[in-house]
Amino acid sequence: MTVIDPLGSVGRSPLVRISAPVPQPHPGYFAKIEALGLGGLKARSALSMLQGAHRRGELREGARIVESTSGTLGIGLAYVAQSMGHPITLVVDCELEPPMRNLLRALGATLEIVHEPHPDGGWQRARLDTLHHILACESTAFWPNQYDNPDNAAGYRGLADEIVTDLAAVGVERAEVLVCSVGTGGHSSGVGGRLRQLWPELRIIGVDALGSAIFGQPATHRVMRGLGSSVHPGNVRYAMFDEVHWVGPREAVNACRALARGGFHTGGWSTGAAATVAGWAASQWSGAVVTIFPDGPDRYLSTIFDDHWCDQRALLEPPRTTPHEIDDCRDHTLCWTRCQSVIAPDVATTVRTGAAG
Repeated sequence: MTVIDPLGSVGRSPLVRISAPVPQPHPGYFAKIEALGLGGLKARSALSMLQGAHRRGELREGARIVESTSGTLGIGLAYVAQSMGHPITLVVDCELEPPMRNLLRALGATLEIVHEPHPDGGWQRARLDTLHHILACESTAFWPNQYDNPDNAAGYRGLADEIVTDLAAVGVERAEVLVCSVGTGGHSSGVGGRLRQLWPELRIIGVDALGSAIFGQPATHRVMRGLGSSVHPGNVRYAMFDEVHWVGPREAVNACRALARGGFHTGGWSTGAAATVAGWAASQWSGAVVTIFPDGPDRYLSTIFDDHWCDQRALLEPPRTTPHEIDDCRDHTLCWTRCQSVIAPDVATTVRTGAAG
């Protein structure tokens, strides 16, 4: 009998043609459905970060892994850490959905729950402060630092190669546009950087959330979890992007629900935002458009797919079907907005590095 290595099976998600008319009718685009890959999208980066730390001697045998997460990376890290024999503590906040908390605990993770946001850096900053306190108390613990770890991006180069192979299998030689959601900057940098090497003319569109600080906007409260950031991750390769879109929760909810009805491949906030921009891009460019659906719908059944929850937040009202245009990333945004002039924010990253290991 052949024994399957669980870590060797990470990735290998299908590429699917999406035709659901979101945010408007379009000729279709391709999406990698990462929820159907073992461990999900973030298992790719989790495996890369932990294996890289092992090779360099930064992660000792049996040492505890500690990381801050809004949920999705936690699944990948818990899966990989358990397979490699490491205990794991995940720092989350009290807005994390109870079903996700239960799933992370079922995967063997210990949860440290933060109950108050940082006055300036929000939940993300508060989680990082708690994480550093844990590291100070446990000298052998290891922080992968998903925000500023080159191994995060490196873990997605295989995803880029899968896209090339999958497109070739359906007779498509190259993509014209890549649409990537941006949080820690890992998968956008890893996939975008590799595909730009292969296809120098590739147009890369970053997808951020309203209220995120990544591309120069002030950090404000974000309804959408797992997309955007209130800090400035070192993984983000600003020069790589040809344009950026800030998508609102109304557009993301509409996209997720329309995808569920019209194609059965749907997901959460990042998936809805990416689908919104990919559908728009498919209506603007004649070549192949590719995007990545980072997660599935399961953790969002009580939010995105709950009529009462959405109605309380006016998220079921008609969304925008085209983006508002601005000339400077620092111009104020209140709705789905597009900017074709991407520059790095004029601030230093607020993510502290130097984990114990």
